[in-house]
Amino acid sequence: MTMKLRNTVAGIAVALTVGVGTMAGAQAEEVNVYSYRQPFLIKPLLDAFTEKTGIETNVLFDDKALIERMVQEGQNSPADLLLTVDIGRLENAVASGVTQSAESEVLEKNIPAAYRDENGQWFGLTTRARVIFASKDRVEQDTITYEELADPKWKGKICMRSGQHVYNVALIASIIAHDGEEKAEEWLRGVKANLARKPAGNDRAQVKGVYTGECDIALANTYYMAKMLQNDKEPEQKEWARSARIIFPNTDGRGTHVNVSGVALAKNAPNRENAVKLMEFLSSDDAQQIYAEVNNEYPVNPDVEASELVESWGDFKRDPLPLDRIAELRKKASELVDKVGFDDGPES
Repeated sequence: MTMKLRNTVAGIAVALTVGVGTMAGAQAEEVNVYSYRQPFLIKPLLDAFTEKTGIETNVLFDDKALIERMVQEGQNSPADLLLTVDIGRLENAVASGVTQSAESEVLEKNIPAAYRDENGQWFGLTTRARVIFASKDRVEQDTITYEELADPKWKGKICMRSGQHVYNVALIASIIAHDGEEKAEEWLRGVKANLARKPAGNDRAQVKGVYTGECDIALANTYYMAKMLQNDKEPEQKEWARSARIIFPNTDGRGTHVNVSGVALAKNAPNRENAVKLMEFLSSDDAQQIYAEVNNEYPVNPDVEASELVESWGDFKRDPLPLDRIAELRKKASELVDKVGFDDGPES
């Protein structure tokens, strides 16, 4: 029976159905996806999956409360898969008890161990690096470290979104893992003192700050460069992107911090077999190529190259810190953000 999306939790912003299944009976050829990822990002992948397998996909999108929804739905949840970004959300899903192990030789072959849970509770599908967008006009150096962001030479020159955003919490957790909590707190205070303004907006807004001259460097994920350069609906963003260049931090040391987008098999998946097929497809060469070309993210499958645009940014060394270690330290990282009053801005 085709999934009927029930609004059991307030705040569900959009319900998008892609290729709604019409076959009757318990063995309907469909799979139900709960997605934190925006529909336009995953539609090409799901369309390709349906074309290849004949299995229809039903997608419920929400950028905030899907895990909570799955908890409330319990064993009656229609969710087969959870798609999300950031190791923190993946681990939160596991901790909330809404996932189950997926055993698959295909997934183990296609996805390196560093980007999947050792117990099969989640699997990374793409990676993204947390990098520096540096002004082409005002920043001459072509190397940098995360630690250097606390150097007083950058006072009033850094733009950064909220320290409590999942992307930054993960980065701060990696700093704790490498340098210890005390040094991480000192570093966070130094970065706060160097901010050009109170943290606000998304990653694109930080790059806009570089364009306007409000700051010289901004912290953002790699794929935002591509999203801005290819944004025909808001062409001004192309100018923002062209004003900056990407510098991969710590390339000469431990490497640049990377995070993932990933997938988890829902605990009570009513279409488990089809769900595993979709997971395997998303790790395949075909799907990983779509991720690379359409979303401009780095494929986790080592047999698939990044897009030509992404490759043009240059090679970089990835921080080998295990993602589960970052997940363990997210709580401490979040507490440090509050402790130093990071989101209050540089003058507080």
